[in-house]
Amino acid sequence: MPIREAFSSADEVLARLVAGNERFIRGEARFPTVPREVLAELAKAQRPYATILGCSDSRVPPELVFDASFGELFVIRVAGNVISPEVMGTLQYAGVHLRTPLFLVLGHESCGAVQAALAAHFRGARDRKHIAVLLKDILPGLRNVRAELEPHRQLDAAVEANVRWSMRQLLDTPEVKARETEGVMKLVGAIFEMTTGRVRLLPDSDGGGVAGARQSNA
Repeated sequence: MPIREAFSSADEVLARLVAGNERFIRGEARFPTVPREVLAELAKAQRPYATILGCSDSRVPPELVFDASFGELFVIRVAGNVISPEVMGTLQYAGVHLRTPLFLVLGHESCGAVQAALAAHFRGARDRKHIAVLLKDILPGLRNVRAELEPHRQLDAAVEANVRWSMRQLLDTPEVKARETEGVMKLVGAIFEMTTGRVRLLPDSDGGGVAGARQSNA
């Protein structure tokens, strides 16, 4: 049965990701290898059930974190899970052509890109020009992070703020606004806990629905 038929709703997909992360935490991941016949079938077409925008950090591979196999996740990884024109185009492709019911922005604890953005924001630190361009995409989301917080708490707050900033940029696109009332896609924010391996869903800002989620259509 095609994956898209088996997992038709965003809530079902989110539950699958959460269950996969629980197996990952318990050390019971199911996909150490992929049979050749599965690869041959995937060569014909892809039918991922979720699109994930994550950080490039080598310690946070979404397929392993969610115990997902080949062809199940459409993954975009860039330092700091930032939204650039290229990333936005890739996300738009996932929404228009792949029609995944769930979009998840996955940040992680101790994110180096966010830490560098904090240093630029509060201490005027400067990086190489291409890194500076990357940090420029993060800085708007850090405006409400408090300067007086202890460093580790400040970084935790900034990581969450950065995930929410990426989500906000997606929700502000004309495509999402135009079809938001259809309710055929869910956008979720989450943080990967480096020491435990758990993916923590961000609580919904308005207190409704699935934690960290808002209904829309990419």
